[in-house]
Amino acid sequence: MKTRITELFGIKYPIIQGGMHFVGLAELASAVSNAGGLGIITALTQRTPELLAREIARCREMTDKPFGVNLTFLPTFSEPPYPEYIAAIAEGGVRIVETAGRSPEAHMPALKAAGIKVIHKCTSVRHSLKAERIGCDAVSVDGFECGGHPGEDDVPNMILLPRAAEALTVPFVASGGMANGRSLLAALALGADGINMGTRFMATQEAPIHQNVKQALVKATELDTRLVMRALRNTERVLNNAGVERLLEIEREKGNALQISDIHDQVAGIYPKVMREGDIEAGAWSCGMVAGLIHDIPTARELVERTVNEARELLQARLTGMFDAA
Repeated sequence: MKTRITELFGIKYPIIQGGMHFVGLAELASAVSNAGGLGIITALTQRTPELLAREIARCREMTDKPFGVNLTFLPTFSEPPYPEYIAAIAEGGVRIVETAGRSPEAHMPALKAAGIKVIHKCTSVRHSLKAERIGCDAVSVDGFECGGHPGEDDVPNMILLPRAAEALTVPFVASGGMANGRSLLAALALGADGINMGTRFMATQEAPIHQNVKQALVKATELDTRLVMRALRNTERVLNNAGVERLLEIEREKGNALQISDIHDQVAGIYPKVMREGDIEAGAWSCGMVAGLIHDIPTARELVERTVNEARELLQARLTGMFDAA
């Protein structure tokens, strides 16, 4: 395939595996890149820049294809050493960074000086335009369906993607609800240059997470996610479980007086318990509505190639025929 995203990143297919905490490790990133997509290592899963450097080196041993690193800028009391993380990325020879969270503007000079192409995750057109203005090379547009943080505007991709196509000049990918060839073809039709799949890549054989998590995704439907932390304006879409039910109960009790400390036990330190130990009832862990479209646990290559082949077949056998019939 050839789109602005494949040209920008030097990849075969316009399919990106987005950064995911305790999921985006070398095993998955290399598998996606080897399949022709763009695998992403999640920087902050590695507790130090030195550990990130090791993970990049490990990924380099598993693939000779392009891969990227996700760097999420978080509002925290003790900020991670971002300049050191950027240095580890640059010194590791990585030339693609997916940024998320707060604006990467303060770090753009360092990223660009290292020859790094930046794709920033945005949940609105206005944020996407800001990313374009500050020099991001591409944008990942996240619709309300997405797992993790969908922003506070609640605009789904059927509206958000064509709005982005109207407003942006840089390439962009569709994120949220992406799972198969229908997703890819629809995203391209709506103006995107490719897709970003997060939750769907969790349910692959190479995803370095507990089998309980993968089976939970296969079992889940599109009705099984919940939105938490809305009162804190830090909305997160998560898979429903016992810990999340308790979190929602606390939110109802506290109302507008809710503080992050009130739900500490349901949101802090959850990812190692879930992803490594398989305790899927522990608390809030990100999951998109796309879970309703996950029915198996293929290899990353099988998923990527199936997605592209489905899109091609839909275009040629279904859509082209509809227009030719006229």
